[in-house]
Formats: sequence, structure tokens, C-alpha cells
Amino acid sequence: MVRIRETAWTPAERTQPDPDLPDRAAALADLLRGRQATMLTGAGISTPSGIPDYRGPDSPGRTPMTYQQFVGDPAFRRHYWARNHLGWRHMEAARPNTAHLTLADWERRNVVTGVITQNVDLLHLKAGSRTLVDLHGTYAVVTCLDCGHRQSRWALHEELEHLNPGFLERVASRGAIEVAPDADAVLTDTSDFRMAGCQACSGVLKPDIVYFGESVPAARVHAANDLVDASDLLVVVGSSLTVRSGYRFVRRAVTTGKPVVVVNRGRTRAHDDATLTIDGDCVEVLTLVERALAR
Repeated sequence: MVRIRETAWTPAERTQPDPDLPDRAAALADLLRGRQATMLTGAGISTPSGIPDYRGPDSPGRTPMTYQQFVGDPAFRRHYWARNHLGWRHMEAARPNTAHLTLADWERRNVVTGVITQNVDLLHLKAGSRTLVDLHGTYAVVTCLDCGHRQSRWALHEELEHLNPGFLERVASRGAIEVAPDADAVLTDTSDFRMAGCQACSGVLKPDIVYFGESVPAARVHAANDLVDASDLLVVVGSSLTVRSGYRFVRRAVTTGKPVVVVNRGRTRAHDDATLTIDGDCVEVLTLVERALAR
């Protein structure tokens, strides 16, 4: 379970959905007409696809593994890879929901210039979005920390299966497993799990995901900034923007005079910056916006 370590902001308790949801959705449609938007998405857009979030109003408290723990302690790495060996396939099997599909359609219609996502689930790509910045990486690639060699998560899965015969069956026999947001699963006893090394140099493997305590690669930040700069407004969908890695793009939009819209369940860090806020489910809100655009 991974996230970036930055100055934390704690969102307020969950609020009630806006009673005037159709009117607020229509207001967002009005802002989108004749303009091009960059979409900044977070975990809330993927929860309807069965992927849990970290900071939603109904999410259980979790302590993420840090980058320092992962690189510094083989026991932490073993624990991570054992959990990931179960959880990543849940993410691989997940399918885009109506919100992902709507944003991809808006890109084809030039309503959206592109998507910056804080999610690692590839659901925007599966939905058909093509101008896409995976800010925190994705679950589908594994990188060697020693030589930089990259391989697919599917290839690593086959190797881990060979190294740990019967592991999945043993875990399944203990009952239901809780899946966590970043291609992870919640397990306690992982001491017998065998890790794989890099195919090229036998070095330490790490998923291509930005961990808590790790910086977002500069190239991704630059690409996201370019999207914000090329758009007429920024729309946040399904993120509380608790960490600065996403919130920085709100500040960039505000300082360059672009409107900011927030669609989220509950208050976010960007509420005070926003031209318009909509408290509601991402799928419901974007469906209402699409209907308003069609009118």
C-alpha cells in the first residue's frame, strides 16, 4: 500500500451530497462549453470499479509502506510482494466505469485535452483515454532499482508462481482477503514467501509506482503542467488532494487565472480555490454533466 509522503492535509468529515446536484452539473456543463479542460482524477473515480480508496469518507485507516522501508528492509519487500502477488490481479481484472468512459469520450470530442491521474489502475487507458499522465505510475510495470531493467507485471507473476507453488491456494483457504488500493492485498503472515530478483542483474525489483516518501519523476510533472497550461480550466474528479503531488496542479491553474472545478464526495483541499464544487458520486455527476452538454 503506497502513497507519496508530502505535507498532509486532513479533509473534513463527509458532507451530504449537494441537494441541487443537477443544477451544479449543469453549471459545469456551461463551463465546459466552448472550452477545453484538463481532468485531474483520484481514487474516487475508480471506487465504482471495485478498487477501494485510502482517504474516502468510508475508507478504513491504513498505514502505507514507505519507500525507505521497501528499499531498506528485505522483510518489508517480502511482505509487499506477497500481498501484491494477490492484489495486482484484482486490479488487472477491474474494468472502467461510466466516469472513465465519459472522460475518454470527451477527449475524442475535444472537450478534454487530457487526464492527469493519481491512480495506478490503468482504468483511464482501458477506457480509451490517450492523452494521459500516470502521475504515480502504474501497477503493470516492474523496475530494477539496480540496473533500471523494466519488465511487465505479468512476466513477474509467472516467476513468482514458480517460486511459490501453492501460495495462492494456502492464502485462499484462510478466508476472504481484503484488497487495498494500489495493487495490494492485506495479509499478515508472509514470512514463507520467496521474492524474485531482476532478470538482467538479480537486483531489487520495485513496482513502477511512486511510494510514500518518493518523488514524482520530473518528466511526469512537466507533462502534467503542460496539460494544465494548454487547457482553459481544470476539473478535479474524485480526489481530496490530500498530498501536494496533485494539489500543485490546482495551484498552477489558479495562479494562471484558470477556473477550477471540484467533483468529489466530501470537502477537499481545493475547495477554497474552486470556482465550482460538486459534492457527489463521480459517475452520477459526470452522467448529469453529459446529459446537460447534450441539451
